[in-house]
Amino acid sequence: MEALNIESLIGDLALILVLGAVATVVFKLLKQPIVLGYIVAGFIASPHFSFFPTVATHDNIEFWAQIGIIVLLFSLGLEFSFKKLLNVGSSAIITCLIIVSGMIGLGFLVGKALHFSTINCIFLGGMISMSSTTIIIKALNDLNMSQRRFVPLVLAVLIIEDLVAVVMMVVLSSIAINQTVESGEMLRSILKLSFFLIIWFTIGIFVLPTLFKRFRRVLSDEMMLIIAMGLCFLMAIFSVESGFSLALGAFVMGSILAGTNEAERIERVIMPVKDLFGAVFFISVGMMVDPDVIVQYGGMIALLSVVVVVGMIIFGTFGMLAAGQPLKIAMESGFCLTQIGEFSFIIATLGMSLKVLDETIYPIIVAVSVITTFFTPFFIKQAIPCYNWVVRHLPQQWSILLEGYSKNATESEQSESKSLWKSIIKRYLLRLLLYTVVIMALIILSRMYLIPFITQSIPGAWGRFLAMAGTIGIILPFIYAITFPTVSAKEREQLVETSGRVTYVPLVVMTLLSVIIATGFVVSILYSTYSSAISLIIGVIVITLLLGLFAPLFKKRVKKLERRFVSNANERENRRTGKGNNLVSDLHLAYMRVGYSCPFVGEKLRNADIRRKYGVNVVNIQRKSVIHPVPKGDMRIFPGDLLGVIGTDEQIQAMLPLVEANEVAERNVGAPVFMHFAITERSPIVGKTLGQARLREDYSSLLVAVQRDSETDNDDGYINPTPDLRFAAGDVLWIVGDPHLLAPLRK
Repeated sequence: MEALNIESLIGDLALILVLGAVATVVFKLLKQPIVLGYIVAGFIASPHFSFFPTVATHDNIEFWAQIGIIVLLFSLGLEFSFKKLLNVGSSAIITCLIIVSGMIGLGFLVGKALHFSTINCIFLGGMISMSSTTIIIKALNDLNMSQRRFVPLVLAVLIIEDLVAVVMMVVLSSIAINQTVESGEMLRSILKLSFFLIIWFTIGIFVLPTLFKRFRRVLSDEMMLIIAMGLCFLMAIFSVESGFSLALGAFVMGSILAGTNEAERIERVIMPVKDLFGAVFFISVGMMVDPDVIVQYGGMIALLSVVVVVGMIIFGTFGMLAAGQPLKIAMESGFCLTQIGEFSFIIATLGMSLKVLDETIYPIIVAVSVITTFFTPFFIKQAIPCYNWVVRHLPQQWSILLEGYSKNATESEQSESKSLWKSIIKRYLLRLLLYTVVIMALIILSRMYLIPFITQSIPGAWGRFLAMAGTIGIILPFIYAITFPTVSAKEREQLVETSGRVTYVPLVVMTLLSVIIATGFVVSILYSTYSSAISLIIGVIVITLLLGLFAPLFKKRVKKLERRFVSNANERENRRTGKGNNLVSDLHLAYMRVGYSCPFVGEKLRNADIRRKYGVNVVNIQRKSVIHPVPKGDMRIFPGDLLGVIGTDEQIQAMLPLVEANEVAERNVGAPVFMHFAITERSPIVGKTLGQARLREDYSSLLVAVQRDSETDNDDGYINPTPDLRFAAGDVLWIVGDPHLLAPLRK
């Protein structure tokens, strides 16, 4: 029986992967999203399609699909990073909240109108409130619109939606399990989730980057793959043990790793795993498509498709307007979000696994997703025509009102002192939140393990006293960190310079709040044994001694702890800019990726003269997985190379945008790649000069270098392209562009 189950498992996997491969090739040729190909492959492999062999056991596919969800959310987490979340700005947050709340409410009302149960209405609202990041990015690239002004705002909204979707999964699980929508229970679930998220991220950021730094030299790609997937599944299991889902743990671990220096490497090594199991997941989605259900509920599918499109346009546009964006940007953003995708399937799968979602809703949602995905490029292209129509018919008073509101919302009229105070208060609240959660976690662990151990080993009053003293001793460094001053002497000087004086009211309020919270933690530990009055007195004494006698003992340790945490949290950005990576005096080591429009791309290091022009030294070049330490002057610089340079902050910041310039990537229809090929006599550019060939205009490409065996003075056979360079048969072109657009040159 066991052998039969294994054969069945492998047989089902083989069937769906073969069908998936064929379907994706077909959909690629049709220039349609590959996700739709997976869904079609799943339908063909399902019992609903009798012309092909079907899977033997649906549970087998469910097993692979669950792994697919874990890996998919892990990879989404790698692209997420809470560092990005902190930088997206208020516009994205406001827009996302308006879209999600509006679509959930609209979905609930439509569900009620269709006579769904309350729990199905809630899940329906959640499923139609999440736009598809994958589909939007692909559509924008296909339409050559990825560099339009509205795109960064849309991507920021999608980042927030990813986080909201994860929180929504926890809340929906709680609602499904309790079969009720109680505000108290929902608040409890959100607070519990927030607590665990902060703990996981704090420990992960503090530990993982340090370990990667220590063992980087011995970590091969194979080891990195094993470590990354091991951490993913470990956090997934830990998430379940904490009362959450496997998917949440995978997403969290991906987000933690996204802030490390190894993030790009992890993304690269897990890509095949993600593609494999992600395909299995979307194929399993397609297996839920029942043609009879689609025919029976065709009107409902059409209605929900209209609701998704119209609702996303209205709420997306209104959200951007409310955030202070101009009408044109708001409408372009709203028209871009007119589809549902991967998170809708994941939420639907969650409802099915909890056995609270009606089985007919799943294929309906899949059909809605297919329809809205198919029409996404059309709606993106219609944004400007619709905007022009609205502008022509909008009352003049409304136009003036919207324009004035947008200017008032986007103009920054804050003084420098107000901006500095805002930064200080933000840092204070963040530190207070982190340390408060850490202290709470330590108290919980102490009550679970330390206090019972000590009281059992030493019965009586002395045992209780030692247990409480031990707990207070463990949290004491973090108690001091809460009360640690958050305004440096340098910031006080800046406040005096910008405002002429320093108001101490915010400082006093922050200090008092910190002391009250710190005292409260100590009192809460003592309260189980002593009266409230005695606990309060002892708590005040402990805090007073801490701030007076023990401050020098903890000050240096807290500063070192915080520096390490901040450095780890910003490790990926610091590695790119060199910030915090001091070598000598004010010199830093930074790493920057060479873009396709870098001014010295294709040149030898000695000809680029980087040191004289930019004041920095190139200490290594990484090309793919090969690192060239202290490269020689005859080594050429190609797009995609990772340059390690040493310079000052000013030099690195000035050089960074030039090195990472990427104009060709903005213009290409497909994804540009760096390639080389030899041209034959049949090539249309043979005999033409570079100026006559019009490579940039007609082929959207960038010529980096030409390699010719003869008629060159260069020892490596390379010729730097000049407008009068005439192409000859046999020349090897080193070029950046879309392989499909460059295909005629290779004839």
